[in-house]
Amino acid sequence: MAGRYFDELAVGDRFVHDIARTVTETDNLLLTTLTHNPQPLHLDAEYASGTEFGRIVVNGLFTFSLMVGLSVGDTTLGTLVANLGYDAVVMPKPVFIGDTLRSETTVVELRESRSRPGAGIVIFEHRAVNQRDEVVCSCRRTALLQKRAA
Repeated sequence: MAGRYFDELAVGDRFVHDIARTVTETDNLLLTTLTHNPQPLHLDAEYASGTEFGRIVVNGLFTFSLMVGLSVGDTTLGTLVANLGYDAVVMPKPVFIGDTLRSETTVVELRESRSRPGAGIVIFEHRAVNQRDEVVCSCRRTALLQKRAA
């Protein structure tokens, strides 16, 4: 698997993930309707045209999920035991249909698991950046990762 084991990571490791994704109207529509979110800012072009943004703003949960998803291949694919939490989620800039997002990850903390000798806890800091190099979302993800088998 492409993911990293706990003992293959070091604080300060940085990954610029290769995959980028241009956000489509369908992406936004599917996530928004699948989660039963009636917010007209995400669904109603007429309504959104009257806001300060002047157009539909992509649902932040799509942006968040894409940011984390783009990181999986380089970080936790096949080595994840469980995601333990997401903290400090911020969305400093809006995302619009047609924006192209990429993701970057830095390892900010590592510690042994006290309850699982074959695993360790990693805190990743993820950032999603648009085509103008603006950070549009960031968070810290705490993950329990397998150690490499001895």
